[in-house]
Amino acid sequence: MQLNTLTNQAIALAAIAQAAALVQQLATTGKAESAPLEISIGSILKIDSDSVEGIFNGLGGVKLGLEQLDQQLSGYQIANPEQARYAASLVFLERQLSSRPEMLKTIQTGIQKAQRQSETFGLLHENVLANLGDLYHSTLSTLQPRIMVNGEQTYLSRPETVNKIRALLLAGIRAAILWKQCGGTRWKFLLFRKKLQTEIENLLKQL
Repeated sequence: MQLNTLTNQAIALAAIAQAAALVQQLATTGKAESAPLEISIGSILKIDSDSVEGIFNGLGGVKLGLEQLDQQLSGYQIANPEQARYAASLVFLERQLSSRPEMLKTIQTGIQKAQRQSETFGLLHENVLANLGDLYHSTLSTLQPRIMVNGEQTYLSRPETVNKIRALLLAGIRAAILWKQCGGTRWKFLLFRKKLQTEIENLLKQL
């Protein structure tokens, strides 16, 4: 499988954008779209896949992310600065994680535990989400600067919402790792932004 393609880079970026959008939904409304939520969290547990699309059960799995990314890249101003901040923070955290092999090993072990749990209880069971939430909290949230999620305190004080948000941030990190594996870099995003935008538009037409 060739990873370093513009299509794969666009899908990985869309997965980051999707995680950021779902985090914002949960933080501000207490709810998130169920289908992309399941796909994003499920992507954490897909360690081996025949294709980048396969990680998200096909291109439709990142439809929300592609739509959000299309909006963000279309105008001269960022359509949703909060989502953009989450996405940029995820990419930055991934860079820090890559220099911490012990933390990466801890995360891999935690993901394997969540895989076993999901086989018993189901992917979105509270036990699985709590495990993924704790995994993020004990590892990635210790890195600086921490991702500060803004929203309604009513929702952010609920443990089940917090676990979903942390699990989605973990999914965002997984997508950021994928972006790098596919040849994505900050410079590539800046220099090939127009090409990426065209690719995203083409992918949306396929849905």
